[in-house]
Amino acid sequence: MQYVRVMSQPAKSSRTPATSDAPESAAGSRAAAQRLKMRRELAAAAMELFSTKGYEATTVDEIAAAAGVARRTFFRHFRSKEEAIFPDHDDTLIRAEAVLNAAPAHEHPLDTVCRGIKEVMKMYAARPEISVARYKLTREVPTLREAEIASVARYERLFTRYLLGHFDEHAHDDDANDDPLLAEVAASAVVTAHNHVLRRWLRAGGQGDVEAQLDHAFAIVRKTFGTGIGAGRTTTA
Repeated sequence: MQYVRVMSQPAKSSRTPATSDAPESAAGSRAAAQRLKMRRELAAAAMELFSTKGYEATTVDEIAAAAGVARRTFFRHFRSKEEAIFPDHDDTLIRAEAVLNAAPAHEHPLDTVCRGIKEVMKMYAARPEISVARYKLTREVPTLREAEIASVARYERLFTRYLLGHFDEHAHDDDANDDPLLAEVAASAVVTAHNHVLRRWLRAGGQGDVEAQLDHAFAIVRKTFGTGIGAGRTTTA
């Protein structure tokens, strides 16, 4: 299987002066920071209540009250209480997609996906105590575990679309119908390697060089698919 690097077409602003974007960009950054801060406060309140009262016994009203906000504020950030302990996935998905979109032309698409999913690991590693506590909670509450699985599926779909978009359509015309399957297998391999390392790190209490462990896992993925998926990739300008 071969991949072809498709040159991205970044959106260009119609406003030519560089300074014209600065106030808007700064305001947007402040708003995003405030949004993330609020989401994390709600998540902290939810985790505390789930741990002390139990998931089933905790209401959205109680989570909002513990965070010092109104019920409607909670629903501006989360659709349900099970989503409340995952405040960072939306922003992390955006960062992962940005990595894919900004990939250099010479980079193998599988390597690009490996870099993209590192944004997820960075999210967990940035707050190890919270990540470990959340991991323990999701092991105890099936509903939270299902919400976590749904979040992980979003990353896998993103990477599958990306890899499918970089196949060399002339490399295996006889098996063109296999492209979606092959892209899904490759994306699943990267996500599985990441999740294996993440779970091991969480079980160890968030201790250890998780980045080195992740690089080792990705090396195994590359070795496994080196003569199949992505082998002999051609690059086009």
